[in-house]
Amino acid sequence: MSSSNSDTTRADIGIVSALPIELGQFLDRCERVKHYRGNDLVFRGGRYDGIRVVVAESGMGFARARKATRALIDAHSPRWVLSCGFSGALQPDMKLGHIVMANEIVDQHGQHVDINLSLPSDEEHGLYVGRILTADELVRTVADKQALHEQYQAIAVDMESLAVAQVAGESKTGFMAVRVISDDMSADLPPEVLSIIGDTGAVRLGAALTSIVKRPESFKDMLHLRANAQSAARSLATFLDGVVHQLHASS
Repeated sequence: MSSSNSDTTRADIGIVSALPIELGQFLDRCERVKHYRGNDLVFRGGRYDGIRVVVAESGMGFARARKATRALIDAHSPRWVLSCGFSGALQPDMKLGHIVMANEIVDQHGQHVDINLSLPSDEEHGLYVGRILTADELVRTVADKQALHEQYQAIAVDMESLAVAQVAGESKTGFMAVRVISDDMSADLPPEVLSIIGDTGAVRLGAALTSIVKRPESFKDMLHLRANAQSAARSLATFLDGVVHQLHASS
């Protein structure tokens, strides 16, 4: 794929996700999926019911997400850019697989972006609309989530959405944040998650083996974490079906 705006390179919808697992099940529903690497990023593109979609896998964190969004827009000129992937719940009633859509995004440094989204929440059916917090680091404990909710009045936390929103705004590209709850407030994430999962989502085998030796129960925790991630990715893929069709129709 080149960087021109011809029909063969232009995407209808661009999606930025941090980890391959987040959009893997959505891409499984696409046809003619191709991938390429460029500028230390992985891009995967295909057709979803004829709609041209490109996913940029950024890795975790603000700077990586900003770089990936800029590269995606420069190469494919999508009409819409979405920030999609996992998020942590900041409200106790939110459960694994629930969907969060942002009408505002803030970070821990006073930055914020307002999003023109008039969609109401439908909490009975697992849809929440509200403020998302983009944090500097992965939020692992329930206590930290409670503190962040109280400080920022946000309903969910991720590490990328504000960066994607800012770049989309700078380029006058339509933006939407669609996240799925991959960890709720019922329990802390295992302490090993910070050392085992790298910034790009690749499992650090050495760290994983060390963790298992030190705490054998961590192996079971990691299997549970992966099962939750797969379940969350499935919910996100299902919800994105409607989002992609509606955004394409509006364009």
